Amino acid sequence: MPILERGTVLPKVPVPLLKQTLDTYLKCVQHLAKEEQFKKTRAIVEKFGAPGGVGETLQKNLLERRDKMANWVYDYWLEDMYLNNRLALPVNSSPAMVFPKQMFKDHKDALRFAARLISGVLEYKALIDTRSLPVDFTRGQLAVMPMCMEQYYRLFTSYRYPGLKTDTLKVQMKAASSALEHMIVACKNQFFVLDVVANSKQLSEEEILSQLEKIVKMSENAEEKLPPFGILTSDGRTEWAQAREALIKDQINRDSLALIESCICVVCLDEPSGLQPSDTNRALLMLHGGGHEKNGANRWYDKSMQFVVGMDGICGVVCEHSPFEGIVLVQCCEYIMKYIMESPSKMVKSSSYRELPPPRRLRWKCNPHIQGLLAASAERLQRLVNNLDMNVFKFKDYGKEFIKQQKMSPDAFIQVALQLAFFKCTGRLVSTYESASIRRFQEGRVDNIRSATAEALAFVKSMADERGAFSDSEKMKRLGDAIKAQTSYTIAAITGMAIDNHLLGLLRIAKELNMEKPEIFCDETYLASNHFILSTSQVPTTVEMFCCYGPVVPNGYGACYNPQSDHIIFCISSFWDNTETSSVVFVKALNEGLLEIRDLCNRSNATASKLAVSSQGVAKEAVQM
Repeated sequence: MPILERGTVLPKVPVPLLKQTLDTYLKCVQHLAKEEQFKKTRAIVEKFGAPGGVGETLQKNLLERRDKMANWVYDYWLEDMYLNNRLALPVNSSPAMVFPKQMFKDHKDALRFAARLISGVLEYKALIDTRSLPVDFTRGQLAVMPMCMEQYYRLFTSYRYPGLKTDTLKVQMKAASSALEHMIVACKNQFFVLDVVANSKQLSEEEILSQLEKIVKMSENAEEKLPPFGILTSDGRTEWAQAREALIKDQINRDSLALIESCICVVCLDEPSGLQPSDTNRALLMLHGGGHEKNGANRWYDKSMQFVVGMDGICGVVCEHSPFEGIVLVQCCEYIMKYIMESPSKMVKSSSYRELPPPRRLRWKCNPHIQGLLAASAERLQRLVNNLDMNVFKFKDYGKEFIKQQKMSPDAFIQVALQLAFFKCTGRLVSTYESASIRRFQEGRVDNIRSATAEALAFVKSMADERGAFSDSEKMKRLGDAIKAQTSYTIAAITGMAIDNHLLGLLRIAKELNMEKPEIFCDETYLASNHFILSTSQVPTTVEMFCCYGPVVPNGYGACYNPQSDHIIFCISSFWDNTETSSVVFVKALNEGLLEIRDLCNRSNATASKLAVSSQGVAKEAVQM
C-alpha cells in the first residue's frame, strides 16, 4: 500500500454507482449515434441496469473485488489498454519526447552530451531508489492532494515481454532496483553493455565518455558486425513473440536477451538522418527512427526508457507506455535536461583515472530462418514509417494566458477547439479520448474524459453555421456551456467517477464468471464509443520539448498538445493510407477554429465593455438629474 511521506495512505479507486454510469453512458453517446440505433441502445442499457438484472450481479462482484484489492481496475486496464494489444509498439503505442535540436560541433561533442545525459539519468535514478523524489500534488480545480508515486519507481525497472496472445510487464522489485548496474548502448544497430558501476563506484562523466568512444569504435569494426536484431522489437507483438521463441533456442541469444531485459535503460547513438531537423521530422524520427534504412533498428522497443542521441543533434526519448503515464516521463526528462543545461560539464580530468574493462558487444546467433524474420520485420516497420502522417504545429497567436483572461480552463478550451477542428473537417463529432490522471488513488493510472459532449456539438454547430443564425451572445453562451461540460466531466474523471474503467470492470467480471457477453457490450453503439477516432492528451512542459504519438485507430487522429503562456504546440498524427484523415487539413481547421474562438471572445469582451461604459453614463445622468 503506497504510504506517503506524511504517513497518508491514499484512498482506493471508487466504484461508481451502476445507475450513474449507465445514465452518463447514454448521455455520452446519444448525440453521436443515429436516432434508431440510440433507441435500441437505451432499451439494452435499461435492461442491463434493471433491478435483479445482469448489471446488478456484476456490480456486486466488482464491489467485492474492490474490497480485496489495492486497485480494482489496474490489471484490467493494463491488459485492455496495452498488454492485449497486438499492434507494433512504435507509432501505435510508444510516445516520444522530442528535445530541442542540439548544435553538436562534432561526434565527440555528441558523445559528451550522451555522457552527461547518462550521468543525469543516474542522478535521477538515485533519487527514485532512495525515495527522495518530492511527492507530486494535484493542481487545478479541486483541493490539493498528494498523488501516487508508484509510476516513478517503474521508470528504469520495467520490461515488456512479448507474448503470443498477451504481453507481460515485469518490474524489478524495489531492493533489486539499486542493484541495476548496466545500460545498453545501441550504435549502428549493434548492442553493447555499458557498466555504470565499476568496483562498487559509479563511473564519472569522463569515464562514461571514454566508454562511449570505445563503443563507437567497436561498432565500426565491419568483421564483428552482426545483423540488426533490434528491428524484431519494432514488429507486431505476436510476430516478435514468435521470433523471440526462435532466438532463445540458442544460449548466446538467451544471454544477450537477459542483459537487455535487466538493464536500466537503452541509450541509442543514432547516425545522422539526412533530414531537415524540423519539428515534424524530429517527431517522426523519435517515433520510428526513420525505418531500417535510417535508425529504426537502432532501438529496443520493449525497454521502458530509450534515450536517443543523434549525431546530427536530433535527440529525445521513446518510452514503452505500459509502466507509466506522460507526466512521469515529462518530470524525468525535464530533470535530465536541466541537469545537462545547468552543469556545463563535469568532465574533470580525474587524477585517479581508472583503467576500466572495455564495454561488451552483445553476441547473436543467426540462421536462415531468423534472417527471414529480420527481413519481414524490417519491411513491416518500413510500411508503418511510410504510413505515418505527422504535423507538428506551433500555434503562435495566443497561449494559455489569453484563455485564462477569458476565465476559462486552458485544457477545456483546447479540447473544445479540437472538437471544432474535427467538425470543420467532417461535419460531425466522434468518440474522443482524453486521458485523465487518477493518481490521487492507490496505484492510480488514468480514466477517459469523453470530450465530444452534447454541449460541444451545440457550440461547433453554431460556429460552423453559415446562415448567420446565431448571435455572438448565443455562441458565447454555447462556448461557456461546452467548457463547463468539459470541466465537470474532467472533475468526475479525476475523482474516479468516469465511465470507461467502470464499464471495462463490468465486462471483465462477466468474463471471469463465464457469463455470456452481456448485450450492452455487443451493441453497435458501445463498439463505436470505444473506437477513438480522436485520441488526445495534454502534455505540458516547463522546459523546451514536446511529446508526440500516433493515432490509436486506422481512421483516427492522435492530438497531443503542450500549452505555453503565449503559444500552443500541437502534434497531430494520422495515417496516409486512410482517405478520411489528413493531418495538414486538420491543422488548417484547428488554426482557423482557434482564431475564430479568439475573435468571438474579443468581440464579446468589446461589447461587454461598451455596455458597461454606456450603463455608467446612464447612471451618471440619473445622478445629475
